[in-house]
Amino acid sequence: MPPVLDPLQLDTGTLALFVGQAAAALVQEQLAAQGFGDLRFSHGYVFQHLLDGEPTVGELATQLGVTQQGASKAVAELEHLGYCERVPGAADARIRRVRLTGRGQDAVAAARRARADVDERLAGRFGEQRLAEHRELLARLLDELGGTAAVQRRAVRPPR
Repeated sequence: MPPVLDPLQLDTGTLALFVGQAAAALVQEQLAAQGFGDLRFSHGYVFQHLLDGEPTVGELATQLGVTQQGASKAVAELEHLGYCERVPGAADARIRRVRLTGRGQDAVAAARRARADVDERLAGRFGEQRLAEHRELLARLLDELGGTAAVQRRAVRPPR
């Protein structure tokens, strides 16, 4: 049996990553309970670009930092699941744009509620003030490590 690892022995980045993964798992559980069990964490990288716009697959590929084939595959999967659709562009009907469907918008709302529930749980356990202080520290760490701009632009990419 391997030795038990004390989380306090982990470096800050790894510990923050594991906290994020544990929170994401709770969100995934809630999404599944609400009928969105076919969504994966990685789908969120696509969703973030469909919240405020209707990119083409090529634009989406650029935003995600993947090939057009990779973006097309992700869109096709989300389309098959009913979360997004391709529609003719307003200025040029030959251009196909990707947008969230009603189901996709419902999934976004459910995910936001689930994340708020996790925050409420943590605030209930540790206190609102203490949680706010830790959130502020995490935001400062994000800024210090150069990640703030990507978050602000909704341009967070999957790790390589």
